[in-house]
Amino acid sequence: MKYLILTNSSYEHTQKAFAEWLDILGFCSQSVDHMPTIIREFFHFLEQQNCNQIKELKQQYYKEYFNYINSRGNKRRGGGLSNNYINKHIQALEKLYEFLVHKGVQGVPPVILRQLKLEKGNITVLTQEEIQEFYKVASKEANTIKENALQSRDRAMLAVFYGCGLRRNEGVNLTIDDINFGRRIIHVRKGKNYKERLVPFSKTGSDYLQEWIYDYRSILTKNNKEASLFIGRIGKPLNGNSLYVRLKLLQQKIENPEIQEKEVGLHTLRHSIATHLLQNGMSLQKIQRFLGHSSLESTQIYTHLAMPSNNNLKDEFNI
Repeated sequence: MKYLILTNSSYEHTQKAFAEWLDILGFCSQSVDHMPTIIREFFHFLEQQNCNQIKELKQQYYKEYFNYINSRGNKRRGGGLSNNYINKHIQALEKLYEFLVHKGVQGVPPVILRQLKLEKGNITVLTQEEIQEFYKVASKEANTIKENALQSRDRAMLAVFYGCGLRRNEGVNLTIDDINFGRRIIHVRKGKNYKERLVPFSKTGSDYLQEWIYDYRSILTKNNKEASLFIGRIGKPLNGNSLYVRLKLLQQKIENPEIQEKEVGLHTLRHSIATHLLQNGMSLQKIQRFLGHSSLESTQIYTHLAMPSNNNLKDEFNI
């Protein structure tokens, strides 16, 4: 695809400008190379349809191109192209449309193509209603003070891994001093690739965290010098496996067979908040910073998971 010959110089110029725009937006080098290559194939296809200018682009050409790549075989492995590969073509077309609109090109039709369902290995995302079910079971009245403390810790766990979208190790390594309630900010000191970042949390998340730290955490602590945010029954820091087990216990308590059948882990909560923020209109760039992604490519995976929502979740965050 990279070496397809284009006879139209304006298409050559547009492909080059598109690549430069992606680079400025912060896409990784692989995407900056790959997406324009896909667009080159699209332009080559347009030339075969005698569409030689962007202003001649029509909705039907998107559909015809989709049918073309969907029927094209894989020369190396045989058979058809994977759904994931076809989705990358659709994403590249969507990004090209954004670029053309950004540049002020008039009359360009939007890309209205439904991305294909992915095969096994699909990302599990809980709905906002399903997330509320987790909070509900973590808020049921307990029989003992210690059980109340553990449930408060569960709510704090949800506030960190869902409300703040932290990775497993980021949440495990949090200390009390990493939380600034005045600014409603968590300082992630041990992020992926040793990167630090500041993550906002909502008023509701603040309430859960303050309740755990100031009202219940002391019930489990054996050593006042222990700084870890999440501690267990005997006062020692919890590891990721222990938090995962606690999350699975909450899942089992929910009287909803659809939720119980889902593969849920701490990273599911991170996927869920990213999808919900996107559903509620937050930009990919802001979600990228929120999650601590090094490039927009990683954040882009949530675009095919998000469906419009009427909830106003993004207003809870100062992002």
